Amino acid sequence: MATDPAPALLDQDPQPALVLDAAGQPLDANPALHALLRDQGADTGAALPANYPALAAACLCQRRAIAEVEARLGERLLLWTFIPLPGDRVLARGRDATEQLGNEKAAYRARRLYRLITENTTDLISRHRPDGVFLDASPASWGLLGYWPEQLRGHAVLDLFHEQDRERRRREAAEALEEKGYHTMTYRIRHRDGHYLWFETASHAIRETYTGAVVEVVSVSRDITARVRAEQNRRRLAEVMEAQQRRHQDELARSSRLIAMGELASGIAHEINQPLAAISNYAAAGQRHLSAFRAGDGDQADLDKVARSLERVGEHAHHASEVIRRLRAFLRKGQRRLEPLDINTVARQAIRLCAWEARAQRITLREHLMPDPPPLQADRILLEQVLVNLLRNALDANRERHGDAGSEVTVETAHQDRALVIRVIDQGPGADPDTLERLFSPFYTSKPDGLGLGLPISRSVVESLGGELNARCLEQGLEMYCRLPLARHEENQ
Repeated sequence: MATDPAPALLDQDPQPALVLDAAGQPLDANPALHALLRDQGADTGAALPANYPALAAACLCQRRAIAEVEARLGERLLLWTFIPLPGDRVLARGRDATEQLGNEKAAYRARRLYRLITENTTDLISRHRPDGVFLDASPASWGLLGYWPEQLRGHAVLDLFHEQDRERRRREAAEALEEKGYHTMTYRIRHRDGHYLWFETASHAIRETYTGAVVEVVSVSRDITARVRAEQNRRRLAEVMEAQQRRHQDELARSSRLIAMGELASGIAHEINQPLAAISNYAAAGQRHLSAFRAGDGDQADLDKVARSLERVGEHAHHASEVIRRLRAFLRKGQRRLEPLDINTVARQAIRLCAWEARAQRITLREHLMPDPPPLQADRILLEQVLVNLLRNALDANRERHGDAGSEVTVETAHQDRALVIRVIDQGPGADPDTLERLFSPFYTSKPDGLGLGLPISRSVVESLGGELNARCLEQGLEMYCRLPLARHEENQ
C-alpha cells in the first residue's frame, strides 16, 4: 500500500498549510502554519476563510481546486488555495499576500485617480512619439480642440501648429527634450473649426532605461488665449497711456518754453532790434551815397559804398531772420523727434538764447566744451529747453548773490561712462540740504515770482530721454549736472 505523501509535503512546505476532512475539520498542519498562529496568538479557524468548511466540501464535490480565497489574520492578508486529495481530504495551502494586495490596491487607487484626473481636468494630457505623433489624449481634447482622443491618435501635433510657429517650436522642443528632458513653450494651435488658440504646453521626456534615448513624450497643455489677449490689451492700453502722458508732458514743456520766452522778452527784443537798427542805418547811408551820385556830386567810390551798405543790410537781415528762426524752433509745438545730436551745438544754441539776459546782468557765460563729442540721442528742442531752464536758474542765482558786480556761469560737456554729461555751474548762494532735496519738487521755488515748474519739467524731460538730472552744492555756488545716453550705435562701439 502506497504511503500518503501529504504529511511529508506539509512538513517541507515553507507556506502555511493543513489537511482538512470532508467536513472541513483540520486533520494535520505544517510547522509554518503553527509558527504563524503562534505569532498572531490565534487558532486555526482564525487563519482560514470564514466559510472554509463550505469551500472544502465544494472542492471535494467538484473535484477541482479553488484558488485565491482571501482571509485576514490581524494585519496580514492570506490567500488560500483548496486542493482535493484522495480519501475525501482537502489540502488547504496559504500564502502571505499582504504586500501584494496592498500594492494592487494602491495601484488601483492610482489608476482610478489618474482616470478621474484625465477625464475631468480642463487641461489636455497627451502622450506622443518623439516625432510628435499622438499616442493618446485625454477627453479634454474635445473641449479644447474639437477632436475626440481617437481622432487625434496617429496624427502629428505639429500639423495643428500655426505655420509661423511650426518649425521653430519643433526644433526648440526636440533640442530641449533631448538635453534637459523637459520643455515648456507657448504657441498657436488650430481648432477643428479653423480658428487659432494660444496654448501653453509643458512636456516631459520618457527615456529608454539602458540607452537613454527618448522613446515617448508626456505633455500637459492648457488654453491661455484669454490671458494672452488680456496681456495684449494691457500692453495696448499702456502704449496709449504712455502716448497721452508724452503729449501732456510736451504741452507742459511748451508752456514752460512760453514762460521762459516771456521772461526773456527784453533780451529778445534787443537782439532783434540791433540788426534792424543796423539795417536802417546802412539803408540810410546807401540812400545818401546814391542821391549824391545821381546829383552828379559823387563818383564810382559812392557806388562802391552803396554796394557795401546793401551787403551789410543783407548780413544784418540774415542775422535777424536767424534770431526769429531760433525762437520759432524753440517755441514750436509738435511730437518729439529723437535724433543724433551734437551736444556742443545744442549747448551753444541755449547759451545764445540766454546771452542778452546774461550781458544785461554783467554775467559772463563761459564754455568748456569737449572736442568732437559722440552723437547724443535726444530731441533737440526739449534738450535746448532743459539747458535754457538751467542757465536761467544759474543767472538768477548769480544775480541774487552778486547783483551787478559781475560773475560767471560755466557750461561744461564731457564723456563719462558711456554717457554724455552736461554741467551748468553758477556762483550763487548755493542751497542747504533741505532745499537741495526739494529742488525738483513741483511748485517748489525760492523766487518771489517763480512757479516752481522749470526744474521738475526739466528732470521729467531728461528722464524721458533715458537720462538723469541732479544737483550738488559746491564751495561757491551750485552745480546742475545732466547725464544722457549716447546714440545706440555709439554705445555699441
